[in-house]
Amino acid sequence: MTVGNSRARRRPPSPTQLRAFTAVAEHLHFRDAAAAVGMSQPALSGAVAALEEVLGVTLLERTTRKVLLSPAGERLVVRARAVLDEMEALMEEAEAVRAPFTGALRLGVIPTVAPYLLPTVLRLVHERYPQLDLQVHEEQTAGLVDGLHTGRLDLLLLAVPLGVPGVVELPLFDEDFVLVTPLGHELGGREGIAREALRELNLLLLDEGHCLRDQALDICREAGRGDAPVTTTAAGLSTLVQLVAGGLGCTLLPRTAVTVETSRSTQLLTGAFADPAPARRVALAMRTGAARGAEYRELADALREALRPLPVRVLGGGGGERRTGR
Repeated sequence: MTVGNSRARRRPPSPTQLRAFTAVAEHLHFRDAAAAVGMSQPALSGAVAALEEVLGVTLLERTTRKVLLSPAGERLVVRARAVLDEMEALMEEAEAVRAPFTGALRLGVIPTVAPYLLPTVLRLVHERYPQLDLQVHEEQTAGLVDGLHTGRLDLLLLAVPLGVPGVVELPLFDEDFVLVTPLGHELGGREGIAREALRELNLLLLDEGHCLRDQALDICREAGRGDAPVTTTAAGLSTLVQLVAGGLGCTLLPRTAVTVETSRSTQLLTGAFADPAPARRVALAMRTGAARGAEYRELADALREALRPLPVRVLGGGGGERRTGR
């Protein structure tokens, strides 16, 4: 009974105490930690000591030369960081409720989309949502999805479907793939190329981890190619296209990338596939139940209109939403 009453009276840690503790855990040095959070060293030390008293455990092992996390500190620092992250998210959500399209919006974009769509996205945000603090992060799909789940990112712009639980996809458009060949290649400049032509091509691909690589391999399998031996790969589309210009093979580009990437060389030709051409779908993706979901849907609608001048097939609004799990 005494223990229960003690717990009932125990006060929770303050945000200041948690920030002080996580700063020391990161820097393992009181002076550096104090500078990082803008506190005096005595105030920071006092905040950590107060947190230890509140929790009833020793978080740090202090010596004359260094600071170490205790076993309890190792366990609890994870919780402390999570609490601070949630408090920051709470403040951001409250700000968004008070004034939509204000505050920070952390947008993750895949590398095979970013250079070709970001000019449109940034122009739209600048003109229509000037109070929105858009923060862009370019990563491969796996890192973006992880960032969405952990709360590091708010919204993604990438190729779908993802097939990931807890994510709602807001489709924006479909775009065809174009065959890029060296100058003089028999398929260069042709229209109505059959997919089966991919069976015999030396196809250059992006490195593993890029969704565009997986899409290209899927297209090859659909064309009846049982294997796609890869002898040369590239980290980005710009390098990939230059390898084609050098005569090492052919590649597939999404149509939005063609003008940017092929304009750098006179040693390239493009070819169009017969209908239905191989294509990819690009969408915004958000967490299921996101507090700012209405904003993200409105942004998707605005973005669809802004994308109409591009060589894509813009999709409809809410009817195209796709949930990939709870």
